[in-house]
Amino acid sequence: MKLKKPKFWNKGKSSILPYILLPLSILLQILNSANKLISKKKSYQNIKTICVGNIYVGGTGKTSLSMKLYEIFSKKNIKTCFIKKDYSNQKDEQKILENKGKLFKSKKRAQSLQEAIYKNYEIAIFDDGLQDHSINYDLTFVCFNNLNWIGNGFTIPSGPLRESFKTIKDHKNIFVTGNLTNLESIKKEILKINPQSNILTALYVPLNLNEFDKKEKYLVFSGIGNHESFVSMLKSNGLNIIKDLEFPDHYNYSDQKIYDITSQAKKLNCKILTTEKDFLRLKGNNSNEIKFIKSELKINNENDFLNILSDLHE
Repeated sequence: MKLKKPKFWNKGKSSILPYILLPLSILLQILNSANKLISKKKSYQNIKTICVGNIYVGGTGKTSLSMKLYEIFSKKNIKTCFIKKDYSNQKDEQKILENKGKLFKSKKRAQSLQEAIYKNYEIAIFDDGLQDHSINYDLTFVCFNNLNWIGNGFTIPSGPLRESFKTIKDHKNIFVTGNLTNLESIKKEILKINPQSNILTALYVPLNLNEFDKKEKYLVFSGIGNHESFVSMLKSNGLNIIKDLEFPDHYNYSDQKIYDITSQAKKLNCKILTTEKDFLRLKGNNSNEIKFIKSELKINNENDFLNILSDLHE
């Protein structure tokens, strides 16, 4: 069973647990640093590679940004594919990418990349892989969500960071997604470590809002990395959310859990909404009463974004 991120990972949550776990966090970071030093990154001449990764665990918009990149290159008739490591608990994200374009997946990203090269793809977009030190990416984007930001600032297991926040000094392009509150303070923190950063921002926007009556009441549930951003998007677009239920990322819904959700909605006289990712995990389990919201990233400083991409395909 998947577990939710512990509350002490959040910023401002007073707890002694991060400090108790700190020796283990330090040990893991030492091991990660050693692995990074001994790893030999390989460059690839016959394909351009873009890694959309993160430092904060989950809910930073990697998949949404990967699809936005695919859309941009496809409009230019550039043969583009997705690459994702084949994790059994991420079938939902795999399906979303496969619905958008060609996805190569295997236990080793480099193996998928070789297959993409063999099939004459020009650009490979890696959904995740920032901590994979076997590939020398041509371009990287590090994604954050403004609501989670960096949590309590500690690395796993003391906090939600895969690696120290200070490693952003090695990455020029930083993406901040969400509802973009507290954006100026976030920019200051980034620029303090990496004054040369290109800081890009994006909002989640619903694509099928016209299918839903704003006069209705809604119960919303999700098992994604940033439930709060999803709820915030719906409320900011005028939907009347009277209850929301949060589950662990990539949560597998049982028949009983779906029954519990639909029962709560009936008691509250609500319609039920979820994300596209969650809907793909329902497997038809009593899900006739559940609808999903499709969304995408709307990039605010799109010209800056396109300028960053221009070197890859000129």
